[in-house]
Amino acid sequence: MAKAATTANPGVKSGVRIVVAGDRGTGKSSLIVTAISETFPSSVPPVLPPTRMPDDFYPDRVPITIIDTSSKVEDAGKVAEELKRADAVVLTYACDRPETLDRLSTFWLPELRQLEVKVPVIVVGCKLDLRDENQQVSLEQVMSPIMQQFREIETCIECSAFKHIQIPEVFYYAQKAVLHPTGPLFDQESQTLKPRCVRALKRIFILCDLDRDGALSDAELNEFQVKCFNAPLQPSEIIGVKRVVEEKLPGGGVSGMGVNDCGLTLTGFLFLHALFIEKGRLETTWTVLRKFGYNNDIKLSDELIPTFKLAPDQSVELTSEAVEYLRNIYELFDSDGDNNLRPAELEDIFSTAPESPWEEPPYKDAAEKTALGGLSANAFLSEWALMTLLDPSRAVENLIYIGYSGDPSAAVRLTRRRRLDRKKKQSDRNVFHCFVFGPKKSGKSALVNSFIGRPFYDSYAPTAEEIYAVNVVDLPGGIKKTLVLREIPDDGVKKLLSNKESLASCDIAVFVYDSSDQSSWKRATELLVDVASHGEDTGYEVPCLIVAAKDDLNSFPMAIQESTRVSQDMGIEAPIPISSKMGDTNNVFRRIVTAAERPHLSIPETEAGRSRKQYNRLVNRSLMFVSVGAAVAIVGLAAYRVYAARKNSSG
Repeated sequence: MAKAATTANPGVKSGVRIVVAGDRGTGKSSLIVTAISETFPSSVPPVLPPTRMPDDFYPDRVPITIIDTSSKVEDAGKVAEELKRADAVVLTYACDRPETLDRLSTFWLPELRQLEVKVPVIVVGCKLDLRDENQQVSLEQVMSPIMQQFREIETCIECSAFKHIQIPEVFYYAQKAVLHPTGPLFDQESQTLKPRCVRALKRIFILCDLDRDGALSDAELNEFQVKCFNAPLQPSEIIGVKRVVEEKLPGGGVSGMGVNDCGLTLTGFLFLHALFIEKGRLETTWTVLRKFGYNNDIKLSDELIPTFKLAPDQSVELTSEAVEYLRNIYELFDSDGDNNLRPAELEDIFSTAPESPWEEPPYKDAAEKTALGGLSANAFLSEWALMTLLDPSRAVENLIYIGYSGDPSAAVRLTRRRRLDRKKKQSDRNVFHCFVFGPKKSGKSALVNSFIGRPFYDSYAPTAEEIYAVNVVDLPGGIKKTLVLREIPDDGVKKLLSNKESLASCDIAVFVYDSSDQSSWKRATELLVDVASHGEDTGYEVPCLIVAAKDDLNSFPMAIQESTRVSQDMGIEAPIPISSKMGDTNNVFRRIVTAAERPHLSIPETEAGRSRKQYNRLVNRSLMFVSVGAAVAIVGLAAYRVYAARKNSSG
């Protein structure tokens, strides 16, 4: 399991740039020359030009470029630029000059942080041959306090260019720190694997556990070894691997901690990788991760995740195949079959992903929760629909993390353009994106909350940022559609409409107003006109509905006349009265979906838009008359020519 790979791992960098920095006279240039030529130089220039080591200098066969830096104060800016471009930094001090060691923690390491250079640092003590023989302090004693303070230090080493002591090792460690970094895998302080590393290794373990018995049998372990390292394990080596695990994690039988009757358990698999890392054999774990497509961030490499080119008015939805897979996943992890996926069960589903994708907005709390705080099957699928709508590549990536093995691009489909939907007078979408507009205190948050079963609150809390809510809407005939509500804060509308394509992703817009407040109605109509005008100007018109919230309160005077006039003038339905407080939503969500399904209807028309259409009709009619007149003239001219030709021939 720990044999070296014979071919380069995918995901490895194509080249490593190492920048050497440190105080004047600490041996930077001599270190570089001796490493390249294997000869101590009698003299070296103040700063060497960029130097490339032979590709086959180290086993990984990755090209290394070494950058020397100046120690002059006037060159500090140039040094800073080189450090920012580094893949790894070698900081030198002179073993015979303690003050240069002190400068690492007082200047150089703080300077790297100031420059935001977040790469591995190798601290190198040069001129080991000149150190005072009476100094008995070990390197570990000297460097331990500094390494505690500056965690970016990957390793420390002492060397002598003059006596050729540990010179090749310096740049080997620097290269290794880049190609096989410790940081993403291991927490030095707690001496444990980092969570993202554990999650990736768990996914790899499950993928290799072909018979799904929770352990890697000898055959599965051998197949894993061949896939990752291109070499099989001998039976004696498999026995040896198991023995190492059993010594540290005893148990035996069916319930063995590290090894059971079926083979190596997940616990044992993780223990082995922690052991490799502790022993400095990070390349073993990195080889495994890269063979399964992981990059240095312990996420699947970009080339494994499909990207989608779609028009602004297209969207992405899960296919029926992907939805069926997710239903099966839900049933598998809802172990008691109560249609309530508890938070712990949801975390278990995503335990093979870098992290649970729904822990942060806009996904956190976007779906309806059960009375026990879990997710129903509909809510679970709704969250997936939301993620696919907003970030399809991430949705597919997480499908792969949780075990989807089909063609990733076949898990989703691109919908038809909305512009074409309007021409066909029907939408073929299963997921509809609704923008919810409205003035402050209009009741739009209460409407959004009621959609996902949240209780009504009398206290007012202003909406500071956009909020999403998603749920399944049942239509007549047993048809189910998914509706995504996106609440737009009143003071965020101007910024939203500053983008030409902001309405392109909108299937339908809803405008909520407080039916007891005339100023709320006035502001809602202003928003309606703004949105309708933006749609007319950009070509991304959307169906619109008006919702009269707080129907349990007395309407403001002239409410019916005002709303009827505006609705008729703009060519849309009369406002839909609702009361979130009383739980009377008047089938508003079904009506929203129904309107979205018929994208050619309920599109508001402004006075400016109406005038523009009349003008275009007039122009088109004039062009038509001109075309007909021109055609008549051409026909007449042709007839005259025929008549003239006949007259001449008869004469």
